[in-house]
Amino acid sequence: MKRLLGVVGLGAGALSLWIGQAQERRQELKIAHPECIAFGPQRERFLGAQDARQRFRLSRTTGEVTAMLGTASASGDPASAIAIPSVPGGSRTFTGSQAASDNFIDTFIFQALKAQGVTPADKTNDFEFIRRVTLDLTGRIPTADRVLSFVADGSSDKRAKLVDELLAKPEWIDKWTMYYGDLFRNASRFPSTGTNITPQGRDAFNQWIRSGIANGKPYDQMARELIASQGTSNFTQGELNWMVNGRVTGGPVQDIWDQQTANVAETFLGLAHINCLLCHNGRGHLDSLSLWGGSFTRSQAWGMSSFLSHTSLVNPYSDPSNTASPRLWYVNDNASRTDYSLNTTTGNRPARTPLPSGSRTAAPVYPFSGNGPRSGETYRQALGREVTSDFQFARASVNYVWAQFFGRGIVDPPDQFDPARLDPTNPPPDPWTLQPSNPDLLNALAQDFIENNYDVKHLMRLITTSNTYQLSSRYDPDAWNVNWEPLFARKLVRRLWGEEIADALAQSSNVPNTLRADTGQLNWAMQYPEPASETVALLQAFLPGNRDDQPRRQNGAIQQALALMNDPMVMSKLVATASQSLLGRALAGTNDDLISLLYLNILSRFPTDAEKQTALALLNGGNRTQKAQELMWTLYNKVDFIFNY
Repeated sequence: MKRLLGVVGLGAGALSLWIGQAQERRQELKIAHPECIAFGPQRERFLGAQDARQRFRLSRTTGEVTAMLGTASASGDPASAIAIPSVPGGSRTFTGSQAASDNFIDTFIFQALKAQGVTPADKTNDFEFIRRVTLDLTGRIPTADRVLSFVADGSSDKRAKLVDELLAKPEWIDKWTMYYGDLFRNASRFPSTGTNITPQGRDAFNQWIRSGIANGKPYDQMARELIASQGTSNFTQGELNWMVNGRVTGGPVQDIWDQQTANVAETFLGLAHINCLLCHNGRGHLDSLSLWGGSFTRSQAWGMSSFLSHTSLVNPYSDPSNTASPRLWYVNDNASRTDYSLNTTTGNRPARTPLPSGSRTAAPVYPFSGNGPRSGETYRQALGREVTSDFQFARASVNYVWAQFFGRGIVDPPDQFDPARLDPTNPPPDPWTLQPSNPDLLNALAQDFIENNYDVKHLMRLITTSNTYQLSSRYDPDAWNVNWEPLFARKLVRRLWGEEIADALAQSSNVPNTLRADTGQLNWAMQYPEPASETVALLQAFLPGNRDDQPRRQNGAIQQALALMNDPMVMSKLVATASQSLLGRALAGTNDDLISLLYLNILSRFPTDAEKQTALALLNGGNRTQKAQELMWTLYNKVDFIFNY
């Protein structure tokens, strides 16, 4: 088996990639304040090391993966394959990246690269593009038939047509329901706070997200509904669960309002540091990290939190005469309640003391406009209006999505914006620099998002049809500079989500997964209402997080390699020899056809000449079925399968 791994392409190189990433995880610095990376005696060392380590990790992983990749080869075409034309539209090779484009993304990116003397990577070939964009938009790999028909298509606009095709698929809804479920933290329970909305509440929230995406609900409307909705059942009104999920225990009600405010700021404004500022003034804590944060005060954060002070989360089962589910929640607004009171000395945050004016309450004031509620508005309706009319809402929203397609945000991390360092017409004082790697592009994306009615599908179409998105991940390793990473001069590889790997196993093998969920049996992991890490070992290995205190992570880990080698979900695909399974169909053909069929279905490409010769030698070396299973197993363990590149 060791010989097989080394010859066919997994080998020591890929295993060292897993080991190296696991070692990096063990070396990550611990922080003194679990709520905020900005606090503690090692904050500057921590932040600097994290940023450098992230750049190193992304570039190193991309370099190592691309060094191990094969390239589509015409010699691997089976006799039954569609003929591949040599016209430009059907190009199987890497081509120039700076062809004429009317996509403003390319204008900003290539101007910035030219200004810094950086040559972008070539444009990726058709085999790699169809796999890349299909995974990014739908979470699935393309079928073999679709790969062949796409590569054979000689039309110059076939990539744009493919994008439209993928955006219309139900799988696109599955993928982005999962993504926004992560962003909105939809889970049945939150162990860190003791909050439990049960599977009923989680499923209602999941359906609300799915419906919004499927029906093209404007994203600003979704945000306002999450922030401002009220009702009498989180089991039937799914959006209520977002407010319920902000509940914390062990302190006064102000702790709940603060956490809900922190969720609003991080999710919709990219301002995770508000969570810090609800405990401390920025001065003395954020000075070296955030120009804006260093001057922001806790009382300003209280003004934002005060918009939540009329909100009640009610569990009706506390009334013995009410037979409602003990985990059902009401979310109400009560205008008769007082504003945010500064009268606490216990709980999850430091004591809240009177303002310098002597006032013992904080009035609702949106800190970025100075505005408060209007006549006839509930406090939360006012907050939803202020947040979604803030240009920062559009900036943060497009940056979150951009990071999903490019591996990093234009501001990165996407939840740590510094509002004082975003305007290229008003640059910050020395030694500060503008925070976005391309501020004009970020502003243009945000403005375009607004002008197109906050249409997420439009944003994704704009991104995936750009030449920038279509750049190859391959780059001369001797010429690459890690500091170019924020310029988007090449595609950074992305390790697939566990759900994507599980679904790719099922689709490529034509052997469905049998997955259990509270709602019944599922065939596709991307349809889970929340990451199923506790019930599916393979998914757990790929670090899906729990939407509570463990975010989804892209780190490598030894258990990922072990899962792909041994997990029953993988092994079940190798023993399925029915005529409709991939292995069954492959065994019915010649060895040449068998090899091409496995490569095309699993890796979305044909084998290289060297790979084909090695595979032929393997098949001729013993029991044909057993050797075909070994080849199939090896392809599932190649970097081509594990990474989107």
